[in-house]
Amino acid sequence: MKAGPTVLVFPAWRSNPYLNILSLAPRSQGFQFAGETDFYGFLRAARRLRRGDVAHIHWTSPIAQSALSERDADSRVRQFERALSGMRRRGVRIVWTVHNRLPHELTYRRQEQAIYRALADAADAVHVMTADTPSVIADVCVVPSEKVRVIPHPSYQGIYDTGITRTEARESFGLAPDEVAVLFLGQIRPYKGVTTLMRAADRAARDDGRPLALLLAGHTPPGSLAELEPDMPSSVRTVTFFDFVPDGDIARWFAAADVAVFPYLRILNSGSVHLAATFGVPAVLPDEPHLRDQYAGQSWVSFFDTASPEESLTGMLSDSSLLEGVDPADVRAFLEAVSPWRVSRLYGSLLEELSGRAVAEAS
Repeated sequence: MKAGPTVLVFPAWRSNPYLNILSLAPRSQGFQFAGETDFYGFLRAARRLRRGDVAHIHWTSPIAQSALSERDADSRVRQFERALSGMRRRGVRIVWTVHNRLPHELTYRRQEQAIYRALADAADAVHVMTADTPSVIADVCVVPSEKVRVIPHPSYQGIYDTGITRTEARESFGLAPDEVAVLFLGQIRPYKGVTTLMRAADRAARDDGRPLALLLAGHTPPGSLAELEPDMPSSVRTVTFFDFVPDGDIARWFAAADVAVFPYLRILNSGSVHLAATFGVPAVLPDEPHLRDQYAGQSWVSFFDTASPEESLTGMLSDSSLLEGVDPADVRAFLEAVSPWRVSRLYGSLLEELSGRAVAEAS
C-alpha cells in the first residue's frame, strides 16, 4: 500500500484507548500516524509536515500549562501561534478536538484562552463530540459554525472485555449479594467531586440503612489523596485503589458495580461514561444542559442536582428505584451508534476530506 498523508497527533499518549480507536479506520485507508507528547517535540515535528498532511491537536494543557512561569507561558503561546501559521502556509491541514471547556488544572488562564482562540481561527476543522460544545465554550472562544464537525465519543466495545463474570468480579471484592456497589473510576482530582460522593454515600448509608459499598479507583496525586482522607466514609465499606488501573483489570471494577457515579463539578465530555455503558452499568451525571441533550431518553443515565450535589446524591443513593427501569435495549442502541469502528470511519472521512482538499488546491 502506498504511504498516505501523515497525521501528527498531539499530545499522543500511546496507551490512550481513545486515540487508538480514532486511528483504526484511517490507518486502513493509508494514513501514517505520528505523535508527540512534549510541546517542543511537537514544534519540531510540525515543521516536517507538508501539503496534504494533517496536524491534529487534542488536549492543549501541555502547551502553556507546563510552563515554568508566566513569561514562559506567554512565550509558548507565541511559538504555538507561529507553528500554526507556518503549517497553514505550507498547506498542512489543522484539526482541533475540543475535549474540555478549559484544562481542569489551570494555572495560566489568559494564555490558555489565547490558545483556544488561535486554534479556533487556524483550524480547518473543529471536532466536537456533541453539537452543544461551541455554545458551552463560547465565553472562551468563538468557533465558526462552518468549521464544526460532530463526531461522537466512541464506546470501548472489545477494548477492555476480559470475559470476567459479574459473580466473579463481585466475589473478588468481597461484595455481598445485597450490597449496592457504587463505582467511581478515573483519575481522582479535586474538581471531580469525589469527596462529595464519599460524603453522600456515607449519609445515604446512615439515613437509609442500605448496604452500600463504595469502589474508588484511579490515579491520585499525593496532594489529592490528603484531601480525600478526612472524608473517607465511616458507615460505608470502601474499596480503594489509588493508582492507574491496569487495562486488564478495568472490566473487573465495572462488572462488580451496580451504578457508576461521576460527581464532577463541571464536565464537557467524559470517556468514563462511555466506559460504563460499554459494560452496561447505569451512570449518574451532573445535571448540565448539554449532558441532558446528549443522553436524552437514555434509561441508564440519571442526573444529580449541581446546585446541591451532596444532598442530591444522598437522596439518589438512598432511593431503591435508582436502578429500576433501566432498559438493556437502550444501552445496546447507544453502543451501536458509537461503536469504535463507526466512529473511527467518521474520523477517517474527515481526514480524507481535509487532505484531499489540500492536494486539490495544490494542483
